[in-house]
Amino acid sequence: MPDFSTFETKIGYSFKTPSLLEQAFTHRSYLNENRAPGREHNERLEFLGDAVLELVVTEFLYGKYPEKPEGELTAYRAALVNTQSISAAATALGMNDYLLLSRGESRDTGRARQIILANAFEALIGALYLDSGYDAAKNFISAQLFHKTEEVVEKRLWQDAKSKLQEISQEKMKMTPTYELAGQSGPDHDRTFVVAAYIGEQKIATGEGRSKQEAEQAAAEKALAAKGW
Repeated sequence: MPDFSTFETKIGYSFKTPSLLEQAFTHRSYLNENRAPGREHNERLEFLGDAVLELVVTEFLYGKYPEKPEGELTAYRAALVNTQSISAAATALGMNDYLLLSRGESRDTGRARQIILANAFEALIGALYLDSGYDAAKNFISAQLFHKTEEVVEKRLWQDAKSKLQEISQEKMKMTPTYELAGQSGPDHDRTFVVAAYIGEQKIATGEGRSKQEAEQAAAEKALAAKGW
């Protein structure tokens, strides 16, 4: 069992109900191998924390950008609270070292671990909310996420890759990017698509995905990188 007191020191908060903190780090799979009376996994806390996170970030953005329309604020919020953003915040806090996982889940890396970390981050917010109320959760979220806001806005991280490529391409080159299916492979239930992104006649990049839309987004991301945008 991890020493959760070291994590409390890290976040500058001591739980009045320590079992809430342990629950926030407990993945469903862990209970399959470590059954104990009264022990719960973190999914209910995650459900609560997700709602608190959305409200806190919404309140912050509403106050910070009084001139921005609802649509842009929604996009900013989505970029701040998406899986990639909050799993990165969880990683920076060292939350990976405290996760309670089954032996099988503990071997997972990449996207699967990102999702587990993001869920634990939201569960932790739920635990803070239950332990001390809205302000405790708000202080934690503020410390872990609000500093990312300027970068999200300035680098247009709130836009998906295709939208961003289209906007910058039209601005700089007066052309709209196009996408062509360059190939596909695999059986119908597990197909991989390859899509090429073009600006004018020039092929800028190719991307792969499980759907044409996913492959187009991947191609757009690579095109942005190739153009230094």
